[in-house]
Amino acid sequence: MTKKEERQKKQQEKLAAELDRLESMMIYEKQYENCGMICGIDEAGRGPLAGPVVAGAVILPVNCRILYLNDSKKLTARRRELLYEEIMEKALAVGTGVVGHKRIDEINILQATYEAMRQAIKKLDIVPDILLNDAVVIPQVEFRQVPIVKGDTKSISIAAASIIAKVTRDRMMTEMDEQYPGYGFASNKGYGTAAHIAAIRKQGACEIHRRTFIRNFTGAGK
Repeated sequence: MTKKEERQKKQQEKLAAELDRLESMMIYEKQYENCGMICGIDEAGRGPLAGPVVAGAVILPVNCRILYLNDSKKLTARRRELLYEEIMEKALAVGTGVVGHKRIDEINILQATYEAMRQAIKKLDIVPDILLNDAVVIPQVEFRQVPIVKGDTKSISIAAASIIAKVTRDRMMTEMDEQYPGYGFASNKGYGTAAHIAAIRKQGACEIHRRTFIRNFTGAGK
C-alpha cells in the first residue's frame, strides 16, 4: 500500500468513526421523531462574572448530519465558528435569547437562564412540538420537555443549540472588550480567571459586571 493509499484509508476510517459518533448522538432524536418538530435547547454564560446569559434553540432537519458537532466546550473557537455557520445554514429554525447582567442580579442566574430559554423558543420561526433540554425543565413553557443530563454530548439538537449560544455570547463579549478595556473580555469572555479578578480588584467593577457574582472580591461589589 502506498503512502497516499494509507492516508486515504486513515481518512476513511476517521470519517467512519465520526459518523458513528454522530449516529450515537441521534438516539433521542430517533426516539422522539414521531412527536413532531424537535428543538434542542442550551445556554452559555451561567458562570461568568460579567455579561449576559445566552440561550440557543435549534430545530434541525430529520437525520441531519453535521460533522464534528459536539458540546461547544469541547471544541476550539475556530471549530465553533465554522459549525455556527453550518448550523445556521442547515437548521430549519434557530432562536436566541439574551438576558443581561442587571436582570441576572435582579432575579438570579437560574431564573435568568430560564428567561433566556423562553426568549429563544419564542424567536423560532417554527413552533416546536418537543424540547430536548440540557438537564433542565423550563418553567412556564407549554411544550413537552425532555431534560437530558449532559445533553450537549448526547443530542445533536442540544449540541447545536450549545454552539449557537456560545458563539453568540462570545461575539458579544469580544465587542464588550472594546467598550470596557482592561478586563480581558475578548479572551476570558467574562469568566473568573485570575487576570480578570485581578483587574476587578485594581479597576473596580465595570457596567456589565454582575454585582451578585463579584461582591466577595475586594471593593468589587460596590
